Amino acid sequence: MSKPLSLAFDPIARAEELWKQRWGSVPSMAAITSIMRAQQILLAEVDAVVRPYGLTFARYEALVLLTFSKAGELPMSKIGERLMVHPTSVTNTVDRLVRSGLVAKRPNPNDGRGTLASITDKGREVVESATRDLMAMDFGLGAYDAEECGEIFAILRPLRVAAKDFDDA
Repeated sequence: MSKPLSLAFDPIARAEELWKQRWGSVPSMAAITSIMRAQQILLAEVDAVVRPYGLTFARYEALVLLTFSKAGELPMSKIGERLMVHPTSVTNTVDRLVRSGLVAKRPNPNDGRGTLASITDKGREVVESATRDLMAMDFGLGAYDAEECGEIFAILRPLRVAAKDFDDA
């Protein structure tokens, strides 16, 4: 698939101008449109880097989460909670990783109904290689320096707090 040609103008800035003319100034419209477009761009760039490993960014995140756990395994419910995704999405993600030999599943001995997902040696190798590649391309944020990345994190944090992503006590 070829990349579309760049436009000769910023379509989001143009939409903001037209929006102002029709409904008045609403800076949040241009902001959300920019955020959504940035998410599309970043996801495409990051997915292109992890695709050769048989991963999507969601599968990569699950592998990283498992590497962060002490034993290299977590209950499926904990994975969903930490990645902030629906249980069905966790099941689909982990099942794909199992089919790829990157994760194994077993009954949770501490919860008769639960399942543990554990990263395999192959999964550890893949996550290390994919992480090196992602770090080399600054996770798609190479247009920003470290300070600007910190500012992006800080400016988006209140949105995440308002959405109750975590307890900000």
